[in-house]
Amino acid sequence: MAIALLRLNNACIRFSGTPVFENLTTQILEGDRICLIGRNGCGKSTLLKTIAGVYELDSGEHFMLSNQKLVYLEQDKDYPSDISAIDLLESYGAEIYEARTILDKLGIDPDITLNNASGGQRRRFNLAECIVKKPSILLLDEPTNHLDLTSIKWLEDYIAKFKGSVVMISHDRKFLENTSNTTWWLDRGALRVNRNGFKDFDSWSTIIMEEEERRLEKLNTRLRLENDWLNYGVTARRKRNQGRLQRLHELRSERRDVMQNKTRSIDVNPANLPRGSKVIIEAKDIQKTYNNKTVVQPFSCRILHQDKIGIIGPNGAGKTTLVKMLVGELTPDNGNVKLGNTLKVTYIDQMRSNINPTDTLWEVLCPEGGDQVWVGNETKHVVGYLKEFLFNEEQIRGQVSILSGGEKNRLLLAKALASPGNVLVLDEPTNDLDMDTLDLLVECLQQYTGTVIVVSHDRDFLDRTVTATYVVSLNGSVQEFVGGYSDIEHHLKELEKAITKPKSKASVEKNTADTPTSKRMSYNLKRELEELTKQISKIEKRILEISVILESDSLYTKNPQQFQNLSAELQQQQLALETVENRWLELEIVAAEVKN
Repeated sequence: MAIALLRLNNACIRFSGTPVFENLTTQILEGDRICLIGRNGCGKSTLLKTIAGVYELDSGEHFMLSNQKLVYLEQDKDYPSDISAIDLLESYGAEIYEARTILDKLGIDPDITLNNASGGQRRRFNLAECIVKKPSILLLDEPTNHLDLTSIKWLEDYIAKFKGSVVMISHDRKFLENTSNTTWWLDRGALRVNRNGFKDFDSWSTIIMEEEERRLEKLNTRLRLENDWLNYGVTARRKRNQGRLQRLHELRSERRDVMQNKTRSIDVNPANLPRGSKVIIEAKDIQKTYNNKTVVQPFSCRILHQDKIGIIGPNGAGKTTLVKMLVGELTPDNGNVKLGNTLKVTYIDQMRSNINPTDTLWEVLCPEGGDQVWVGNETKHVVGYLKEFLFNEEQIRGQVSILSGGEKNRLLLAKALASPGNVLVLDEPTNDLDMDTLDLLVECLQQYTGTVIVVSHDRDFLDRTVTATYVVSLNGSVQEFVGGYSDIEHHLKELEKAITKPKSKASVEKNTADTPTSKRMSYNLKRELEELTKQISKIEKRILEISVILESDSLYTKNPQQFQNLSAELQQQQLALETVENRWLELEIVAAEVKN
């Protein structure tokens, strides 16, 4: 029988007097691979921090065996600014080979100082740090954020071989299916446990929901009877029947709890815009180069009306650059793109730059005033429409700036799907979304009658939404395949072998230029790498400065021209950052090859 490494008994955590959960009892056993799931805001991260000892219990017991080493992957963590990634891992006791292997698998330059690293790079380093500490209990909060598919699959292999126990929060269904053997479902302060892992979640949760539906029907019947009794007799028998009246209030509260747990669906039926030709986008031999580095090799494609295109590839492989060329936001260096006459693009980027942080949710959906939102060919009240996207009435009149990352993504989706064009572009739409919202997004895309282009690392999401997949490689090549991720997985393995296949002696001798495939790193490339690091830091600093200014409540009303200028500069800086980071990543790879 497996030993319990950690227990929570009758655990309770309160914030401002309100319980996040109470009377919660559970345990982590030897060999557990636990996925912790639940809606945004239900307390998943709070529970993980409670297990880690970050939060103290308001009541209950927390017990862990004395010989256990627990390590917690936080979502945000600060590091010393004057130490390199490799040196910091070695300071934790990692062997040099082990540290370099982990950093390479997670796409981190061993020599980068953490003050020069982007938020995503620091996030990946945090994961590397947790791994080299060799825990017996590993707690992971969204470990696949900022990881590309190669790194995600490596992490899956690591967890499969890991000898300790793991508790993980993730929105990535495929990752959870491949790694978990137990599911914790945090639902309205109660923790449901299923020992069959996430693969069994859909059938298990369906049974639970059906039971709650039957329970709701019984409650409705009893509530009608109690209401009849209340109308005819409560006044005359008040003193004798106060207990029964209290039971009526309890029934109402119980029914409200059940109703709040029912899954909502979004009734979005976009209007069919005039589309002219069936060909929406036609690209011929388009190519893009930055700083003598080819980001996109010559590529041709035809995208038709109602096509749903997925784009995948490693971080820094130029996926966003490809998308922007296809929709006309970026001009290719060579080749050409022909767009349909009636093309109208709705673009949701990773930076969520399409919404003003000082606006209320109501103003985002109704920028010209009023309370109605056009959805397809009909109008809906803004409150009812936002409720379909899981917002409550208190949030709707609040500012965008107070929303979480997942809630901002959800708001952008609501805005885009209210009156979308005939081409919908989504760049990493699944970041920070919980599973309920992901399901709602999948439902919307299935209903959407236009063309979809989506960049994502979420394999399950791609399988459920796309009809074709473009695979972008670090060398700039782009290949088109029919189907979602599962349909092309075997092609990806062959493609990876072809790209990493050793070159012949003749081709190596021929490749003497100062390119990313050189066996030596010249002084010029070393100097360029140093300058790129400084540029990234400078651009990120400017992006932060602009973002802080734009968050001012009064800027737009007092100086709308400055607001527009800063918004335009912000987009330029974000594009510049992407360009510089692409080149920096390529030189990182060169540096790592030389050192190895």
